[in-house]
Amino acid sequence: MALQESWHVRNRSRECSITQTPFTEGQPIVTALFPDPESSGYVRKDFCEEAWAQRPTEDEPPFSSWRTKFLPTLSNDTQPVVTKQSAEDLLKQLVEDDLEHTENTRYILAVMLERQKILRETDTQPTGSGILRIYEHRKTGEIFIVKDPNIPLDEVEKIQIEVMELLSPPKPVIDAEYDKEIAPDASPEAPGGEVSDSAKD
Repeated sequence: MALQESWHVRNRSRECSITQTPFTEGQPIVTALFPDPESSGYVRKDFCEEAWAQRPTEDEPPFSSWRTKFLPTLSNDTQPVVTKQSAEDLLKQLVEDDLEHTENTRYILAVMLERQKILRETDTQPTGSGILRIYEHRKTGEIFIVKDPNIPLDEVEKIQIEVMELLSPPKPVIDAEYDKEIAPDASPEAPGGEVSDSAKD
């Protein structure tokens, strides 16, 4: 079975993974991704700057790491209510499913969310099958690892249109029989059953 090339990694930790000291809001921290020996994905660890600087050199090197600031994750009762599928929801779903034919869509969604200042690209990592782009959610700290499919320029607009169609609410289904009852297929008549002058013309 082929290894996944996109991942959705959990939110940031509330404490340093080495010292277990709770982070404070706005504190500079280091986020790192390490290969997960139990799966084909990655394990996320967050560190205070002091603990990161003091890691022994013989420790496992991270797949990717970057500096960021700690922001408390919104609790469930303060999360905004989503009434329809958003670009963020769709990206999460497609990354979890990891179907090959959605590779282009995932990348376009990630770029859209980056332009909307919802995600920020923190790193890129070359692999044998292409470049992996690592995005962090600015508010929740969730990480999305998305493969750059190197889409030809002449195909970008087509894929963007397909993505917008996926995000658009479904069109209402009209019941043909009900529509026939309220708008019968007949000549317009004036009150009393007589054909109006406009219909005669």
